[in-house]
Amino acid sequence: MTSIGFSSHDHTACINDALSQAEARCLAQKLQFTPVRRRVLEILLEKHRALGAYEILDVLAADGLGSQPPVVYRALDFLVGHGLAHRIERMNAYTACTHPAQDHVPAFLICRTCKAVAETETELSQGRLGTAAKAAGFAIERIVVEAEGLCPGCATATR
Repeated sequence: MTSIGFSSHDHTACINDALSQAEARCLAQKLQFTPVRRRVLEILLEKHRALGAYEILDVLAADGLGSQPPVVYRALDFLVGHGLAHRIERMNAYTACTHPAQDHVPAFLICRTCKAVAETETELSQGRLGTAAKAAGFAIERIVVEAEGLCPGCATATR
C-alpha cells in the first residue's frame, strides 16, 4: 500500500473509486449511506487535506444540507466509525480513508504548510512498537501515527 496524497493521480477517478468502495461497504454491511454522509466523504476526498468539522459544515451549508454542527459531527462519526475516514488527532481534523476496502493500520504524513495529508500504512507486527508490545504481553487495540513535515510542493517552494 502506498500513499497518494502528494503524488499526481487522476483525482476524479480517485474520488469516484473511493465513493464506489464506500457505497459497496455500506451496502454489504447494511449501513445507511445518507446524502449528508456521502457529501461529507466527497468533501474530504475532494480536498486531499485535513479538514476541520466547521470547514466541512460551511460546504454543507452552502449545499443546503445542514448548517448545525451536529449534522457534520454525526456524519463524521459514522465515516470514522466504519473506516471511511480518519481523525487526524494533532489537528483535530478529518481526512478520507484512501484504502477503505482494506483492513490496515494507517499512518499519516501531514504537511505543516498546506495541510495536505498522505495516508500510508504501518506494519505493526514488524515494527519496534509491535515487538515491544508482544514482549510485554500487551495487546495493542489502537495506534495513531502522524508525522508532520513538508510535502514535495511546499519543500520545493521553500528552497
